[in-house]
Amino acid sequence: MQDAADKRLKIEKNLRLAISNNELSLHYQPQLSADNKIIGAEALIRWQNPELGFISPLEFIPIAEETGLIIPIGQWIIESVCQQIKVWDEQKLYIPHIAINISAKQFHQTDFVSMIVHNVFDQKVRSNRVMLEITESVFLGSLDEAIDKMHALKRSGFSFSIDDFGTGYSSLTYLKRLPFDQLKIDQSFVKGLVDNKSDAAIVKAIIAMAKSMDLKLIAEGVETDQHLAYLSELGCDEFQGYYFSKPLPVEQISEYLLAYKDSLSIPS
Repeated sequence: MQDAADKRLKIEKNLRLAISNNELSLHYQPQLSADNKIIGAEALIRWQNPELGFISPLEFIPIAEETGLIIPIGQWIIESVCQQIKVWDEQKLYIPHIAINISAKQFHQTDFVSMIVHNVFDQKVRSNRVMLEITESVFLGSLDEAIDKMHALKRSGFSFSIDDFGTGYSSLTYLKRLPFDQLKIDQSFVKGLVDNKSDAAIVKAIIAMAKSMDLKLIAEGVETDQHLAYLSELGCDEFQGYYFSKPLPVEQISEYLLAYKDSLSIPS
């Protein structure tokens, strides 16, 4: 227990300096359609510390949440994604959107709406190029606040994806009252899709529900051609996972995008 506590303190101490020391980076995992076209990518944070080495997001993100460090880290992610969108546009590697994970603490900041709107505006990036990915933890105990903020951001051109739906205390009230554009099928269901009848039934129900509500669908954790075929047969037509590509650093994802350059040119 003492070792764990000491390690946590060391991570927190180093995390406070991670941005200024340029230790954080973003990897991008492409999202593809059934006809093998890139429809977006998800930005995923990585941390390489000189003393501690690689630290998993599963380890440092909860600490960032508890300490409030997720606020400056989240702002850094937004700024970095907008800068990268501009770079890719200049290289004629147009990606319709980049998905950014938004934490509950970040979302509940009083100036969250103005912060993200001004960040995107200052970077001269159109807001519809940024998809905000949130989990149900954002709504627990503060549904009215979430409704107001999401509608304000929708009016500014942002789109929303709900992540991890069905894995916690999900309520259909969220889908009914909140202005989501996309529902992400959690990888825990996709993993057991082929061999587990319960997972298959849940995925089938999620797809049917999303389509009836005119929500776009994307499945994460697609790792095999069986996953892809099964999901396609059920009616899901957008995918993300190791079957297509693992999350890649900027240099490698840029090379990956070059293979799709003809279909990624900036629309007139």
